[in-house]
Amino acid sequence: MKLLLSTFGVGVASALIPIINIEAYIAAIAALVDSYGIWPVSVVAAVGQAVGKVCWYEAGRSSLHWRPIQKKMSSPGWQRQYDKVKRRTDDRPWMGMGLLFLSAVVGLPPLAIMAVLAGQLKFHRFWFFATTFVGRTLRFAAVLGGVSYLTDINFFH
Repeated sequence: MKLLLSTFGVGVASALIPIINIEAYIAAIAALVDSYGIWPVSVVAAVGQAVGKVCWYEAGRSSLHWRPIQKKMSSPGWQRQYDKVKRRTDDRPWMGMGLLFLSAVVGLPPLAIMAVLAGQLKFHRFWFFATTFVGRTLRFAAVLGGVSYLTDINFFH
């Protein structure tokens, strides 16, 4: 149980502080994962990451009210670009969610940046969380699966 709780904590911390690398943590604890299996550890790490990324999402959502951002947005070029992207994501929400999912699984574009943009573009909170959670679960399962393959530790019960 301590392993799962610490994994959740590292997941949240790594989502908020980019220099904390959750993938390195997961790879380092891989030998301990055998008693839990790949999916519980992946899910707990993903929940931690998603919770942390919601903080970036909310910062992005509120940033449109910050004076420096309002000053930038008052420029016709910035406003036009924002309106164009906002219209595209409103008209085709699955495209935005697809890019967010790709970011959650692959890490490109960086998920912290995508979280802020998703907040600024007012993606639906539930879909933001769910997409981030599923993508990160798959990412962490892939990391653990890779460690399993390379070290012959059998995580798959």
